[in-house]
Amino acid sequence: MPRISGIDIPEQKRIVISLAYIRGIGDVQSRKILAEVGIDENVRAKDLTEDEVVKIRSKIDELKIAVEGELRKIVSQNIARLKDIRSFRGLRHAKRLPVRGQRTKTNARTNRGKKATVGGMKRVLQKT
Repeated sequence: MPRISGIDIPEQKRIVISLAYIRGIGDVQSRKILAEVGIDENVRAKDLTEDEVVKIRSKIDELKIAVEGELRKIVSQNIARLKDIRSFRGLRHAKRLPVRGQRTKTNARTNRGKKATVGGMKRVLQKT
């Protein structure tokens, strides 16, 4: 399995798709890297030579693309900055609510967590 930027990319997929498994590299960026290195997009990742893998690694470094751990660090610093300056977006992040204007009356289960049932218990009347 070729290892690029600390990620084992899938062998059975085309290299253009496999590169997109690296966080920070999407479809467009992947095509750009392969075009500049001179590797066909339709080649399977398992068919790459070690020399081609090294070329891809060096091109990612050369383009100064933030990938994996470095990208996660940048994103977390940006969120921390928003929280520190007490912006609206920062407050939404801190409260674990949707940040980009989505509704919360319904939906937003991912951010808000499991539904809290209200009035789920029925009172049983006893005879006197």
